[in-house]
Amino acid sequence: MAGTKRKSAVKDTTATDTGGGRRRSLRVSSSAQKSQYFDADSESEADAGDEVVSKKSRGKGRPAKKAKVEVESEGDDGDDYQDEPQDAEPEDEDEDDDSDDDAPPQVTFIPLPKLRDTGGIEYADDRLHPNTLAFLRDLKANNKRSWLKSHDAEYRRALQDWETYLTTLTTHITTIDPTIPDLPFKDINFRIYRDIRFSHDPTPYKPHFSAAFSRTGRKGPYACYYVHVEPDGKCFLGGGLWHPDAGALRRLRESIDERPGRWRGVLGGREFAGTFLGLDDGEGNTKEKGKSGGKKGGGRKSDAVEKEKDEGLTWEEKTVKAFAERNKDGALKTRPKGFNPEHRDMQLLKLKNFTVGKKLDDGVFTDEGGQEVVAGVVRDMFEFITHLNRIVMPDPGDDSDSNDEDED
Repeated sequence: MAGTKRKSAVKDTTATDTGGGRRRSLRVSSSAQKSQYFDADSESEADAGDEVVSKKSRGKGRPAKKAKVEVESEGDDGDDYQDEPQDAEPEDEDEDDDSDDDAPPQVTFIPLPKLRDTGGIEYADDRLHPNTLAFLRDLKANNKRSWLKSHDAEYRRALQDWETYLTTLTTHITTIDPTIPDLPFKDINFRIYRDIRFSHDPTPYKPHFSAAFSRTGRKGPYACYYVHVEPDGKCFLGGGLWHPDAGALRRLRESIDERPGRWRGVLGGREFAGTFLGLDDGEGNTKEKGKSGGKKGGGRKSDAVEKEKDEGLTWEEKTVKAFAERNKDGALKTRPKGFNPEHRDMQLLKLKNFTVGKKLDDGVFTDEGGQEVVAGVVRDMFEFITHLNRIVMPDPGDDSDSNDEDED
């Protein structure tokens, strides 16, 4: 009876898969081990299931790496070493690298321009060489940093020539004006480099040499003698006060208002008016070369004021009008505050610059004896420079002019 029940139980828990041709057990084993009866039949099914699961698991995330397939040779079993493919290109690259390292570096030499020939003219201390003016002319035509860098030797030679010229010229100026000290070159020379940060002109260099002689050199509150060398008719010698500060300008206007006689006496000097204002020197001779007005070379009218407008004016009035005409750039349009609108020297009160200048030929700086001509112009300017310095920076006793004859 018991055996019969056991056989029926086995039959109930066993089913036949008529569709697939194999049997599947529905019995639940009490142990964790899988029955060996169906291992052989379910091997292919398990492989298929694993493949499905692996495909589903790769639905998200990074793709699985391809498995490396090792292919065993079907040839000789005893030969474990395969012939590796010969790769000769890396060895060739190494050889090329070695050859490149061993090769000498390639250097391209660009020859620098040679110095300009002197033309048989020796350099002298008391005059400029024609090559110096030729260099300034070339600099104006090639105003670039790259050009000056390649012509540095030519620039150094021209600068040395300019320095020796100023050294000898200082002796003439200090003899005429004892208040001018013998200063080193760097204190009187203006460098050729331009400040282009706030300028519309992008050229980096000034195409001229220039220097200023005063008690403090090119800087300071004193009136100065200004030398400007630029080829092709732009050389000139000037002097005075260019854009004085507010305190100095106030003292100058007070002097014009309180001591007009002193100003007329200085501006009305025959040599001064003939050299810098282009007026008749009193003997029927007019120095036509004095056409430039202003220390910086700003040209005014070619000659003095028109003759028809000067008719009826006194000599002093002519000189005051001519001086104001040459300094009208930057002048006030209306009267300065605190002065009578009917002041007879209102032309001078409106001025902000007090400068004079005279054009010189290029040959004055290159010919022998040219420094004597420059010294003569400085001599005609000496009284004017002294007058300005007594007002702006007076020495002890200079302000005491009770003996001077002042006009109303």
